[in-house]
Amino acid sequence: MVLREDDIRRADGSPGIFAVVDKPTYALVLPYDGQRFSLVEQFRYPLGARRWEFPQGTAPDLAESEPSELAARELREETGLRAASFEALGQLDVAPGLSSQRGWVFLATGISEGESRREHEEQDMHSQWFSRDDVERMIRSGVITDSQSIAAYGLFLLRER
Repeated sequence: MVLREDDIRRADGSPGIFAVVDKPTYALVLPYDGQRFSLVEQFRYPLGARRWEFPQGTAPDLAESEPSELAARELREETGLRAASFEALGQLDVAPGLSSQRGWVFLATGISEGESRREHEEQDMHSQWFSRDDVERMIRSGVITDSQSIAAYGLFLLRER
């Protein structure tokens, strides 16, 4: 992550400064077995709370990798799951007024179980399967508040139309 301040010239010609957080591209994965989705729960330090969300993350050392490779890595790392297929559902901008970070959303199907390989800061993470009704109830009730996860679920619903 890099925090930078750019000297800018506004549309009216006046000078200004714009702060930008640069982060590498991330992948978000919706692991789906045709009935259920696998979510992960972890402590999110900036919020001071545990949150349910779809597996997602970056790999700065793999910044030049294909987004689907990053998706497979994140899925395996956080849940231990493997997928036979990764379908790109779309791209998301994390916070376009603040950050350059973009993410790819993938639907993972043909799921098989395996061992997770969580990073050090993910040691308290756990994963669980939820029905579609449960996921939608969790979004409506505020149990799932991660904007990327909610937007990714919206892309999934649009795919079905």
